[in-house]
Amino acid sequence: MNGEHPVYKRILLKLSGEALMGGSQRLGIDPQTVDRICSEVAEVARQGVQVGLVIGGGNIFRGLSASARGMDRVTADNMGMLATVINSLALQDYLERYQVKTRVMTAIKMEELAEPFIRRRAVHHLEKGYIVVFGAGTGNPYFTTDTAAALRAIEIQADVILKATRVDGVYDKDPVLYPDAVRFIRLTPEECIHRQLKVMDTTAFTLCMENKLPIIVYNLNEPGNLKKVITGEPIGTLVKGE
Repeated sequence: MNGEHPVYKRILLKLSGEALMGGSQRLGIDPQTVDRICSEVAEVARQGVQVGLVIGGGNIFRGLSASARGMDRVTADNMGMLATVINSLALQDYLERYQVKTRVMTAIKMEELAEPFIRRRAVHHLEKGYIVVFGAGTGNPYFTTDTAAALRAIEIQADVILKATRVDGVYDKDPVLYPDAVRFIRLTPEECIHRQLKVMDTTAFTLCMENKLPIIVYNLNEPGNLKKVITGEPIGTLVKGE
């Protein structure tokens, strides 16, 4: 980090499953994209930042979409949670190529693949310098991985949630579709809920609001952005209560 010191001791990084696809429109995992993401996460961890990570499963299976097409919602959500475990294992594999210690912990027990989530054990891993990847969402249907990220961040007492997206912050409308979209520098969770901004769902925003947990939304696809956020550079959008 070129001598710059991290301003956060412990973070929760939220990645979408689609982020692992890279620029491809096909479902799956792009090795080059995963490698780039993991190299940046490993660099931050080597600077002493304790990193928890929650990954979605949309690059493999989206429970809500399947439910909309007629599949039983609980079954679809369970399948989506399993997709997040696949992504978690992929992240673990690539992170360990950078000589950082990792643990995958899941909300659904599958001991042959990962540890069951136990809060005290997760905190212990973080304090020992492990990157902890939290898989299987909350372990319950009807809850998104955004909500899982907020819940895990609160449980491990993270300083901030870093929400990595494909754009450089929160906009008043989709900047991909609307060139005149305006980026917000700072918002409150209440404003996000009132404006129906789709960065995170209402449950996740409410959890963060009630627990005074800030969220920084930034562009994942710009190399070096994670390092900039960690060292306090004012990029992206800060979502924080008054």
